[in-house]
Amino acid sequence: MPATSLSARLSALALAIALAGCAGTSPQRQHPAGPDATGEQASKGFLPNDPLRIAEADTATLSARMAGGEFSSARLTQAYLDRIAALDDNGPRLNAVIEINPNAIAEARLRDEERKSGQLRGPLHGIPVLIKDNIDATPMVNSAGSLALAEHRPQHDAPLVAALREAGAVILGKTNLSEWANFRSSRSISGWSARGGLTRNPYVLDRSACGSSSGTGAAIAASLAAVGVGTETDGSVLCPSAMNGLVGFKPTVGLVSRAGIIPISSSQDTAGPMARSVSDAAQLLSVLAAAQAGGDSAVQAAAGKRVADYVGALDPDSLHGARLGLLRETATKKLPPEAEAALQRSLKAMRDAGATILEVRIPGDGKWEAAEYQVMLYEFKDGLERYLQSGNAPIKTLDELIAFNRTHAAREMPYFGQETFEEAASKGSLKDPAYRKAAAQARQLAGPQGIDAALKRYKLDALIAPATSPAFMVDPVNGDAFGGASWGAAAVAGYPSLTVPMGEASGLPVGLVFMGKRWSDAQLLSLGYAFEQLTQARTPPRYRQTLSP
Repeated sequence: MPATSLSARLSALALAIALAGCAGTSPQRQHPAGPDATGEQASKGFLPNDPLRIAEADTATLSARMAGGEFSSARLTQAYLDRIAALDDNGPRLNAVIEINPNAIAEARLRDEERKSGQLRGPLHGIPVLIKDNIDATPMVNSAGSLALAEHRPQHDAPLVAALREAGAVILGKTNLSEWANFRSSRSISGWSARGGLTRNPYVLDRSACGSSSGTGAAIAASLAAVGVGTETDGSVLCPSAMNGLVGFKPTVGLVSRAGIIPISSSQDTAGPMARSVSDAAQLLSVLAAAQAGGDSAVQAAAGKRVADYVGALDPDSLHGARLGLLRETATKKLPPEAEAALQRSLKAMRDAGATILEVRIPGDGKWEAAEYQVMLYEFKDGLERYLQSGNAPIKTLDELIAFNRTHAAREMPYFGQETFEEAASKGSLKDPAYRKAAAQARQLAGPQGIDAALKRYKLDALIAPATSPAFMVDPVNGDAFGGASWGAAAVAGYPSLTVPMGEASGLPVGLVFMGKRWSDAQLLSLGYAFEQLTQARTPPRYRQTLSP
């Protein structure tokens, strides 16, 4: 094809995308009203047609099939849209996708034209990706699931979204989440937002998808996209990944730009990949880590720490000679029998592969929690107001948001209130001595005196633990019946953590967490990859209605 002809066609496609973006419209999606809505067809064994065999397909396979001419990115993108219609809008009604990118097919066609000319951008060229609805991505709304931001359309992509597009990925749409990333109330319901309704767990529909990256977890588990992006402050990537049978990776804070993400805590916030395999998570991280814009001190500290190719760093033999510390004295120590059996099988597999595993404890485990909460209250108020005011949002302050929720209480607060918002609104600036003391204390207890101390004392490469209990029942009256977690130290310290499926309990996935020192991202992924290759423990979701008799 002549270069001039190609240039004209690419320009025309780019113009079409730009015009669609200017129109400011996205397909409107209908969502159930709340946690009591059902999906009858799932109990009848509903499964959609899959003519392209995209269910469970990894990015390398999809890329190879596009390279071989089996299908185009446009056709692949349409297949995922059809699957969203079948599983998210109908059938089990997972309610994981809150908004479709109106330019998705046009973006895919542009990638196809580039492929025809030999202009491949990278391994994710033409691959559809879903991102969480707290990340700026034009021309879509960025709402954190709140009706207060239901018309908030950022003018620019977040740096990580720009990096995805630069790498050739197709932004398929945005996923539902626990409203305000689970930071509005202590009685919140994971996976529910006023704008998006309730996201269901595709393994058992009346069980929680956890949160706050609930939609990304359920969507990627159900193969509604190849891979997805979540965000985490404390467990919001790892929990929905573990409960939806996924690999979830929370990078060292600062490895990925946080600009253009509705914040909770500048000390702990990060985006991270959610995928059905470690290699796909590593592939996505390679792109996300390339997004270095944003200018905050954590991102600046990552200079020289990034690995250009996290897939290339994966070693299936990395468990041989590794020393791992098993945290049994965590909140997840009382596992149900099937989960405990899965853990024991996992430990045996790793020992057989040459790993040494010791039972250890993190010094002062959990003593950082009170300080962590105070830090989040201060940083949420400061960070949220910065985001709202810099992004021309329809509301500008936390007080305005609280007032909006009171005015629209019937729709915004039918199940739980906003006492966490109100507590955060009472806090002062980040110059307050109380904030500075809490921030220093939390970091020290979880990092140098916590993870680092345990690794040094026992000469360990990483810490491991069951991620959390199997998914609990959705309860709109009492809120989440959360069974505890093992990732807290890494979240508070800003260190990397990874969950990999290790089995099931009554058909509900359970994960194994790996935690390491700051900037050990590549090492953790490699250990998780070796574990995954040994165990192959992930199974696809079955969309069961309930486990109850």
